[in-house]
Amino acid sequence: MSINRRRWLLQAGALCLTANSVSGRAQPAEAAAAEAKAPPLPALGAPWTVPAMELLDGSRFEPAGAEGQVLVLYWWASTCPFCAVTTPLLNAFWQRHRQRPGWQLLTLSIDRTREAALRYMQQRGYAFSCAWVTRDVQRAMPKPKGLPITLVRGRDGRILMAERGQLFAEDIDTIAQWL
Repeated sequence: MSINRRRWLLQAGALCLTANSVSGRAQPAEAAAAEAKAPPLPALGAPWTVPAMELLDGSRFEPAGAEGQVLVLYWWASTCPFCAVTTPLLNAFWQRHRQRPGWQLLTLSIDRTREAALRYMQQRGYAFSCAWVTRDVQRAMPKPKGLPITLVRGRDGRILMAERGQLFAEDIDTIAQWL
């Protein structure tokens, strides 16, 4: 995909988000305030700690289980138009590579309710690991500013990739270099 086409698509998406905000579909005040205070993307090479958390399927993500592995973290929401494009691509990547040892995908829904995230995943047939971001999770691991957010944490616990916004298939495919 050309750089000009990519820029046009990103600008069109930003215009859609602005239109949705103006039409009254903006986030609740609490979510908007939290987003305004969100930290920037972590720097490449920075250490990144992930807390234990409950997954939507009732199991738990335990940080010790990801030690020495590549961990792909992906924050999303069912109402995010950029996520609606990126998530199916990430799901396809996960399907292709899920049997490879030494890596994990952990997605993090910031939907208003756990039920909304679960329903969205079930409707689309997504089966990758997903946690609903509770206040405790947000305190322990604040979501960087923007959405979607994709981080790749290396086997040494340091950030290898940090992206804000919609990713395209070729962007997601670059993650395979670290698996």
